[in-house]
Amino acid sequence: MRRIVFGASLFLTTLALPAMAQDHPEIGQRQGQFNLIVHNFAVLGGMAQGRVDYDAALAQTAADNLFHVTRHDQSRLWPEGTDAQSVEGTRALPAIWENLDDFVGKFVALQTAAENVQAVAGDGLDTLRPAVGALGGTCQACHQTYRAEAG
Repeated sequence: MRRIVFGASLFLTTLALPAMAQDHPEIGQRQGQFNLIVHNFAVLGGMAQGRVDYDAALAQTAADNLFHVTRHDQSRLWPEGTDAQSVEGTRALPAIWENLDDFVGKFVALQTAAENVQAVAGDGLDTLRPAVGALGGTCQACHQTYRAEAG
């Protein structure tokens, strides 16, 4: 009997998840973009911090990816009502929509930092480190203001 109840509740939960996602697919789409940023930043950050051996080709590939991922038009990914206080599954704070110009400015700073990393990624660790530090600073500046703590 427990298996039937568990199976039924799992089935119903599975049905509910797509319905929630369909209500706000933008959340998953923007999270996907940020996951790609994190994936490539981790390669560069690992090299900059000495946790991963520097590899010019790998660094350049990750930097090229970051450049292109940050160029994806996000204008349709942030509709009002997709903040953490309105829906589950996001850490986006309502402050984004209250200060949209500042939020966009912070994303433009991320784009510029990604372009700067792309320009030096294959030139050696000494040029990569400060560019990666600046890139990380743009991430942190936005997260401090516009992203809720993991909970």
